[in-house]
Amino acid sequence: MIRRLLLALVAVSLLCGQAMAAEKFIVATDCTWPPMEMLDANKQPIGFDVDFITAVGKAAGFEVDVRNIAWDGIFGGVATGQYDIVAAATTITEERQKQFDFSDPYYEVAQAVVLPAGKSIKSLADLQGKKVGGQIGTTGVFVIRKAGVTVDLKEYDDVGLAIQDMLGGRLDAVICDDPVALYYVNKKADTAGKLNISFKTEEKEYYGFTVRKGRKDLVEKLNKGIKDVKASGVEAQLLQKWMGASK
Repeated sequence: MIRRLLLALVAVSLLCGQAMAAEKFIVATDCTWPPMEMLDANKQPIGFDVDFITAVGKAAGFEVDVRNIAWDGIFGGVATGQYDIVAAATTITEERQKQFDFSDPYYEVAQAVVLPAGKSIKSLADLQGKKVGGQIGTTGVFVIRKAGVTVDLKEYDDVGLAIQDMLGGRLDAVICDDPVALYYVNKKADTAGKLNISFKTEEKEYYGFTVRKGRKDLVEKLNKGIKDVKASGVEAQLLQKWMGASK
């Protein structure tokens, strides 16, 4: 009888332990887009998105395992269930919403034109005839192409290379998402103080966390966490930490 009682207590203890263990979701991010996501000296993912999704999980009662996954495989991985969440500065678009479910927006983005310190423009038209850099496949490149302004557009695998070329006098301007621009202007050690954001587009886009179609339970958890992180002041702390500004 005592043995049975002990076994029962052990079983209850194990069940309680399982109940108390927080859910853990695998989060995929592509660490090539500072300050949203990048690798630290130990090749571990860091950045605004990494901190934000970690805070969202804490607020909503789940844990995250953030992994660096190449962009070209990131959405296929979440579609097949290899990863639960994509947290990679992903713009919510109608086309993507046909294939995936998204959280509520967690970050509003404009396109920013970065110039060397001391130089400025008032509109994209002021870039007429100038050498402008951007990262291949990004909104900034699309925007400058659609602007009807004739520029010498140079596309780079990494926006950081475009920034360096501009500082070296080989470009007149760089166009990119404004959180990226803020990072290079305010936070990155070798560029802070050498640049300025002179112009932002009025058109906005929004980042959201991406999940497999039909994961409404996970979307609800993400939305709860996003709301709490924004209301608690944690978001403001992360903006200051990674962009050196509150937007």
